[in-house]
Amino acid sequence: MRDRVEIMGVPIDKGNLNDARERFIRLLEEESCSTIITPNTEIVMEAQKDHKLLNVIKNADLVIPDGIGLIYASKIKRKGLTDRVTGVDLMYKVLEYCDRNSKKIYIFGGKPGVSEKATENILKKFPNINVVGNRSGYFKLEEEQEIIENINKSEPDILFTGLGAPKQEKWMDQYKSQLKVRVAMGVGGSVDIWAGTAQRAPEIYQKLGLEWLYRLKKEPWRYKRMMMLPKFMIKVLLSKEI
Repeated sequence: MRDRVEIMGVPIDKGNLNDARERFIRLLEEESCSTIITPNTEIVMEAQKDHKLLNVIKNADLVIPDGIGLIYASKIKRKGLTDRVTGVDLMYKVLEYCDRNSKKIYIFGGKPGVSEKATENILKKFPNINVVGNRSGYFKLEEEQEIIENINKSEPDILFTGLGAPKQEKWMDQYKSQLKVRVAMGVGGSVDIWAGTAQRAPEIYQKLGLEWLYRLKKEPWRYKRMMMLPKFMIKVLLSKEI
């Protein structure tokens, strides 16, 4: 049985990074495609008005609390979420497992050339992983079936999907019945981080839960998106229940 809590109606799995890793390993034993989603406060807020996205999250097999705001909200309302589990960290744990067990992966996302560079850097760190394919996240609607066929022919165990949220979550949910992979994980900008085209916040920012502030300093034009965290927290503080 999954131990989950709801934050504004969005189900989130409880547990730490190692718990998420163990859940991933169990999902590898399933015959059909399982999905892993990594929502932050922005996605939770989006799900309030996008019922399709909310249902996609509800249908996922593992939902980790990627955003520090979810942990703050949980503590304020005593929901029981104690550990932030980021998609970047879980992807690293998954890659580590794949390296030790010679699993096959496919990287799907990023601008042209990014998935290839990410593959190159992943193999430097984890040489025993079998990267069976990669593709950019730029495609036309009529190309989707060709992409699915290419993924299936490559026979990966894990599909890392970096199309950006909420596109990647909806894409995985829409095609999970056609994908012949054991696990599809939405990883967002993690593909760019592995490629070196984006940088993760320094460790001190991570520990303090201030990665959003680091991104704002580096990319001030994203301030409208960054405002989602204070809006989320105001909603939490003013609501009797979340």
